[in-house]
Amino acid sequence: MSNNSDEHLMIFDTTLRDGEQAPGISLDANEKLEIAEQLAKLNVDYIEAGFPVASQGDFDAVQAIARSIEGPVIAGLSRTSLSDVERCYEALKDAQKNRIHVFISTSPNHMEHMLKMTEAQVLEEVKRGVSRAKELTDDVEFSPQDATRTPMDFMMQVLNQAIESGANCLNIPDTVGYGIPWDFGALIAYIKKEIRGNYVISTHCHNDLGLATANSLAGVQAGARQVEVCINGIGERAGNAALEEVVMAIKIRPDQFNNISTKIRTEEIAKTSRLVSRLTGYPVQYNKAVVGRNAFAHESGIHQHGVLEERSTYEIIEASSVGQLGRQIVLGKHSGRHAFVDTLNKMGIKIQGDTLNAAFVRFKELADRKVQITEADLEAIVGEELGIHTKEEFVLDSLELKGGTVGTPLAKVTIVNADQKLTAEAKGNGLIDAACNAISEATKVTAKLIDFNVSSVTGGIDALGDVIIQIESDDIKVTGRGVSTDVVEASGRAYLNAINRLVKIRQRNEIIEKVSGP
Repeated sequence: MSNNSDEHLMIFDTTLRDGEQAPGISLDANEKLEIAEQLAKLNVDYIEAGFPVASQGDFDAVQAIARSIEGPVIAGLSRTSLSDVERCYEALKDAQKNRIHVFISTSPNHMEHMLKMTEAQVLEEVKRGVSRAKELTDDVEFSPQDATRTPMDFMMQVLNQAIESGANCLNIPDTVGYGIPWDFGALIAYIKKEIRGNYVISTHCHNDLGLATANSLAGVQAGARQVEVCINGIGERAGNAALEEVVMAIKIRPDQFNNISTKIRTEEIAKTSRLVSRLTGYPVQYNKAVVGRNAFAHESGIHQHGVLEERSTYEIIEASSVGQLGRQIVLGKHSGRHAFVDTLNKMGIKIQGDTLNAAFVRFKELADRKVQITEADLEAIVGEELGIHTKEEFVLDSLELKGGTVGTPLAKVTIVNADQKLTAEAKGNGLIDAACNAISEATKVTAKLIDFNVSSVTGGIDALGDVIIQIESDDIKVTGRGVSTDVVEASGRAYLNAINRLVKIRQRNEIIEKVSGP
């Protein structure tokens, strides 16, 4: 990377803030910290750890990350109100380096329907909020929300006010994914030309039209030297610009981005992608660029022949450069604990104590049903156990099923709650439905199933089924995951995992209500 700071593209990762706003994602403080630790290994420049004023849980997570993570600057989001800014700083103050990210809506649509403010009032809010943030930290970012639908003359007033008040980064959010690459690039170029001062210009693009990465790259080409991105492109609605896509585009096409580079350790990309997928419960689509299962797969005979002769004939990215090493580590039912641990260590997975014990038990249990356990299988097994490594309210003890082409499917389940065993039977319009109904009956937790996704971890008739379920209850959406060679059992595990997450959120909300009062 060049020593010229103007040529360094800063990667501002907002997976833990904007990414977590995707429906059904609810990360606790420990899960956020685990992702933040991996983002530090990935070597991002900024980690936007959350929105501290949103809830006590968000505040605690941001504070934990600020106190623990070394390397990246830790950022927190804040509205312009002074109490928000001060709350944000309180969560960030123990970080090695911190940034307060202040925002306010500037489009006519948002000002009329959300803020109920005039242009003059918005300008005053920008002045007050940014000035207060600058009193608390030297690093202040400002964002005019819904920038791409904001009239240019007012946008210039707002950005000038932010600079005058002390902002050193101007972030231009395409909040609703309205931008088109050439138009968005022109906007960035115009701002860079017209707004005087010592600042970095940044992009924050959403994917409503499938153009988030393209818009971000157009912004970089026009002079932006920070991009706001999420791992796997997760986020509100259609998601945000994907970190892996932006970073690899910059790396693969230096002819288009002259002397611009990031300091991302690209070999950590695949591992980071898998971690975020596991903890959020959001699967990565098979044909996802860079990190998808099929990103380096070739089925066409012509393609296969070309790649075997010379990789570059049909691959512009070397798999190993993003951590897709394609290793074929295979274990079986005769493999011992030492081999299990050694294999995990070589995969970069380090677990110990109860989590290791539980993962090894699951491995042996599945090895009795499956001839060979591959690296992908191991990752799924450990991922499931890590997803439930904290003390759970309900633990699956047994699941019995009866069904077929004749008669109504029936499921009998036994759930352990503390030292008590809860048993229930239920019918359903299929074995999976019956299993979920029985679990609801045993736990006395009812929820509406809103999404169900099943995929195989590897090929073969004995492949592990990986099930991701999303449920909703009392306006709370949560996601659960389960794996097993039996897809019905995997579904039951996923459903119970989701129920445990739902119970945890309810308990957390009850504590917050007691602390905050009426």
